[in-house]
Formats: sequence, C-alpha cells, structure tokens
Amino acid sequence: MTLSRQSELRERLTILGDVNSASFVPWIRRHADKLGLSQDFFHVDAKRIELEVVGPVELIDMLEVGCLLGPIDVWVDEIQRRIVDAADTRCDTASDMMPFI
Repeated sequence: MTLSRQSELRERLTILGDVNSASFVPWIRRHADKLGLSQDFFHVDAKRIELEVVGPVELIDMLEVGCLLGPIDVWVDEIQRRIVDAADTRCDTASDMMPFI
C-alpha cells in the first residue's frame, strides 16, 4: 500500500521540558526514520527542541506519543504542533527567535 502525497503534512513540533540529553535528538531521528517521516531540526537546547516533520498525520501522531514516553533520560512536559506550508520554514516573528525561558 502506498500513501499519496496529498495525505502528507508538514508540521512544526516544539518539544518542551528537560530535553538536555545528548541522546534525544538521535533518538527522535531514529524513530522518525522508522516511521518514514522526514525531519529537519531548527533549534535544540536544554529546554526546547524545534523540528519539522513531513508525513501522514497518523505517523506524526505516533512520533509525538513516542517522544512523550521516552527515552528514560529526558522529561517532556509538552509538545506543541503547528501545520506549516512547505515555504514557511523560517521564523515569522521576533518572538520565534527568542530562546524559551
């Protein structure tokens, strides 16, 4: 079974919490790859990770649940999601460029 491109979305995920582990970004990449999601990381620090993923919404949902549940050395407080256009991969406002406090 193949999915059409029309069923794919581009979403910006902002992961908030104690996400300082050096293993978390590779963990996200590995799990996104297993789900067939393409991903681009835009910001990584101890409290926030921002990335865009492209794929079917159901698989993006699965990645979100996976990030909330693991790995054991991080604590995710919340994940914010926003659908973006393919051309909208830059920061829109000055507040988007400010670090999470």
